[in-house]
Amino acid sequence: MLRTFLRCSGSGRPFATSSHAAKVNGADVPSFRRPSPSTTNFPKRSAGYQSTRAMNESAHRSEHQPKSHKLKNGRPVITVIGVGGAGSNAVNSMITSQLEGVDFVVANTDCQALARSLTPRQITLGKELTKGLGAGSKPSLGMYASHSVQRQTHRAYAGKSAAELSHDDIVAQLEGSNMLFVTGGMGGGTCTGAAPIIANIARDMGILTVAVVSTPFRSEGPNRTRLAIQGLAALAQSVDTLIVVPNQNLLALSNASTTLVEAFRYADAVLLEGVKGVTDLIVKPGLINLDFADINTILSKAGRAMMGSGQAAGANRAEEAAYAAMSTPLLGDLPTEHATGLLVTIRGGEDMTLYEVH
Repeated sequence: MLRTFLRCSGSGRPFATSSHAAKVNGADVPSFRRPSPSTTNFPKRSAGYQSTRAMNESAHRSEHQPKSHKLKNGRPVITVIGVGGAGSNAVNSMITSQLEGVDFVVANTDCQALARSLTPRQITLGKELTKGLGAGSKPSLGMYASHSVQRQTHRAYAGKSAAELSHDDIVAQLEGSNMLFVTGGMGGGTCTGAAPIIANIARDMGILTVAVVSTPFRSEGPNRTRLAIQGLAALAQSVDTLIVVPNQNLLALSNASTTLVEAFRYADAVLLEGVKGVTDLIVKPGLINLDFADINTILSKAGRAMMGSGQAAGANRAEEAAYAAMSTPLLGDLPTEHATGLLVTIRGGEDMTLYEVH
């Protein structure tokens, strides 16, 4: 099987309306990996081909400079923190899928949800405030429970409040990380309020921070959609790269027999793909390797991002996979013709040709 992952950095336009210009890791060649036996699932000369792409639009960009953190066994320390219920579910999915080279943390205002987590590294956000019962769809509670420094400013708010109160716990869990992925579902109280606070803390610690978050289905109501939009605006100002996966677009990949459980499992798989596409570049050796400095160059202060994936087999597998990656509904509405950065990975069997890569 061949596989590709692409990602682009943004243009400097506002959060909702940016366009892009393209650049491939500062050069005109893609990064591709040495195939392993586990990735060669097709007979020779008929291997599958998968490509994934993410394109970044600029939001407000932080002025922080990444600090130098020690490597663990010669590798950067990558942490994934799942925020809220959807974030915890996404982390469980990543652990079950045996995502390699990553440390997992979950943060929630709901103690019952934390009890279902597969990672022992847990943060109960604002336990004194929420009593471990959740944020009640109030982003202000989730935010306040995370960051004690901002208590006076955000005293009127709820997910936000919980994060503020847990500032020291968050710092302790993120200490030593070189890169942080923040994942969760926007629109609920905990993730909407707490994710921007957690990202701000990571930024102040000099950690490269990427958010991979989903937005609600329209059927979840206008209030949840409104909260998600507000949360995204705050999150965009707090992270280096923001990848948004619209759950509404999952309908285009479903049919009348698709169950709700299946749909949310697919949403978890998409969040996993967004994280795995980057972490595999760092932790798995390839024919042409990227180091953490390369990843930092592309994703640091990149702004809004988009991702897509495609897979194909047969004579035209490369072209078909690239087209599938470009046309996936999960790319959303951001234009791609003026992207300023591009991150690409390709994985395939031993019969992958130089022509297909190019």
